[in-house]
Amino acid sequence: MPLLDIAEFVDPTGKTLVARVPPNGDGELRLGSQCIVREGQLAFFARDGRFLDMLIPGRHTLTSNNIPLLIDLVKLPFGSKSPFRADVYFVSLHQHTDLKWGTPQPIPMRDAHFGMVRLRAFGTFIIQVAEPRRLLTAVVGTRGRLVVQDVEEQLRSSIIARVADVIAERMRERQLSVLDLATEYDELSEMAHHALKDDFAALGLQLTRFYINTISVPEELERRLDQAGGVAAMGGLGDYTRFKAAEALQDAARAGGDSAAGAGIGLGAGMNLGALMGQALQQAQPQAHQPQAPAPATTVITCPRCRANIPSVARFCSECGASLRPAACPKCGHAVTPGAKFCIECGAALTG
Repeated sequence: MPLLDIAEFVDPTGKTLVARVPPNGDGELRLGSQCIVREGQLAFFARDGRFLDMLIPGRHTLTSNNIPLLIDLVKLPFGSKSPFRADVYFVSLHQHTDLKWGTPQPIPMRDAHFGMVRLRAFGTFIIQVAEPRRLLTAVVGTRGRLVVQDVEEQLRSSIIARVADVIAERMRERQLSVLDLATEYDELSEMAHHALKDDFAALGLQLTRFYINTISVPEELERRLDQAGGVAAMGGLGDYTRFKAAEALQDAARAGGDSAAGAGIGLGAGMNLGALMGQALQQAQPQAHQPQAPAPATTVITCPRCRANIPSVARFCSECGASLRPAACPKCGHAVTPGAKFCIECGAALTG
């Protein structure tokens, strides 16, 4: 069992929260030994499972003055130089930065516009030890070392649960869509920070900073949103469809131009592309600028009385007023052309 004339701890990784010296707890101290506590550390002496005296940063010579609670429990049968068992725990007080969190699985959320959507969120947080005794009793126990990775999983579980509640509450209160969450990161981070403080404090830790860096939607929804944005940018579904069709034909023309068969495809695609683009441009022009189609030509007939040229749709001659309605044959009743002398059906004379 080693005799500890100097008790100290240096953390080369910067990830240690608590370290026992020696790690297996088999060391012995004696009055007059040195304990070196560096800046950002506190040293705790434990005996029989109880955390007793605490030393602040500095070099300390162990005496009955600076570890009185421990000495009261130790019997020194051979004077002040006798060794005695005690565990020394060094607690790091510096901040542990750039710790990352994220949702391992998408979180289902109810959206006012898209219905049920699944969100994923990611961010960072910063912690430090706030209550060393609580951390020692509630988390460390008999372990020889506690590093950040040992508590990260539990911290992330609390974060995911609280963040999900905060996002859902924010969306419900303000009737937000998932598209609006990008403008709410600061507010959501503050709300989550406040909700998580008690969870971290229960472990003797302080959540110094908490950030939500991104909230993402499924890739399928992102593609649909991009398409909807394209439709709006093109001025409507019809123009967007024509544009995408023209784009596809152009790609086909490029891809098919390397072979003889492809040349024909490229040529046909190019012709269709030109026609399609021309049609799109024509439909995009205002109606006021489109040329008017010429009115159909009107046929002309001759008045049987005065021989004037009259439109075929006229019922009376505009020159002499004669009726232009077809007469009926007095013999067979067949309609005859105005001015005819004989019926074309029975041959009867039409003039007296």
